[in-house]
Amino acid sequence: MAKTLIAYFSRADENYFGGAMRYVKVGNTEIVCNIIGEKIDADSFKIEMAEPYSPVYMTCIDEAKKDLRADARPELTHYIDSIDDYDTIILAYPNYWGTIPMAVATFLERYDFTGKTILPLCTNEGSSMGSSERDVKKYARGATLKSGLSITGSRAADSGAAVTKWLKANGLV
Repeated sequence: MAKTLIAYFSRADENYFGGAMRYVKVGNTEIVCNIIGEKIDADSFKIEMAEPYSPVYMTCIDEAKKDLRADARPELTHYIDSIDDYDTIILAYPNYWGTIPMAVATFLERYDFTGKTILPLCTNEGSSMGSSERDVKKYARGATLKSGLSITGSRAADSGAAVTKWLKANGLV
């Protein structure tokens, strides 16, 4: 039986919503992943940094930019023992400077994705997938990468129809 993993990086605290800053207790990417979890049978894994970025949005984006420029691999709080039992990985993340957060690269480089299918999902406020699909392919050794889904973060709670359509197109619903 095929098993699916939802692996995601999401950030709460102060976030950018269509031109304004707002504090949130649950990040946009996590909101979308919770919607996915209601629609399919899947395990879930939250990618969390051992030293999280600042809760202040402008400081956070500066820290993320510094990590991107340094090609950093931030340490994570925990890891999955193995991805061997999974055939499909839904990989969800916010768009940080046009690509994945570097913590997602830390996660991807830890495992061998040979024979696995990755479905990328990117939350953003208008910057779409950026170069994240290309970068996921680079870091996820051996993976087959399917077309990603871009979700406007400030509309994450209303993304159910788009998520269902994407899951159906990829044979998960």
